[in-house]
Amino acid sequence: MHDLFADPAPGQRTALGPQACVLHGFALAEADALLAGIAGVAAQAPFRHLVTPGGHTMQVAMTNCGRYGWCSDRRGYRYDRLDPQSGAPWPAIPPVFLRLAADAAREAGFAGYVPDACLVNRYAPGTRLSLHQDRDEDDRVAPIVSVSLGLPATFLFGGFARGDKTVRVALVHGDVVVWGGADRLRFHGVLPVKPGHHPVVGGQRLNLTFRKVR
Repeated sequence: MHDLFADPAPGQRTALGPQACVLHGFALAEADALLAGIAGVAAQAPFRHLVTPGGHTMQVAMTNCGRYGWCSDRRGYRYDRLDPQSGAPWPAIPPVFLRLAADAAREAGFAGYVPDACLVNRYAPGTRLSLHQDRDEDDRVAPIVSVSLGLPATFLFGGFARGDKTVRVALVHGDVVVWGGADRLRFHGVLPVKPGHHPVVGGQRLNLTFRKVR
């Protein structure tokens, strides 16, 4: 592993690849509105711990908003238009979410980005996300836009095979990671979140992950 544990100021950028970067502090100005949007989404589609096809319960609690929601159960990984818990459509992506995702994508070189899915992940202390690729989307060129809120986390960004060397990147409240194009199918994950207390978000990390599914 290679570490990128500098302490960049908001407004700076860290390159992770030809078409991948961290936009430090990019979401800070909208953080309160994003948190209010998350609360609204969770009121309609509560957080839940999904089950993998192999029967394991995922550590990260999640919900969705947008035209499609990412789901996992014994039948496999997929996108559904309806929340399987309620049978209702997923909540719409709040306008502030869409504006931020489009702005971050444009800043990273991806103009005209309009995501149709947003995964909302909630990490308790000790929660991790294993290295994986995002391969369930039909569109594997449009970028992933990932927004960090709350407790710090260590983001792993690897290559195109699980065993490739990974870079570790410290992410804090308001940071946004964007990867697409040539870097779209890189493996990525999150190391276990360390205990702590964020003055606004409390003892948790929240993450918005925007995707273009169709």
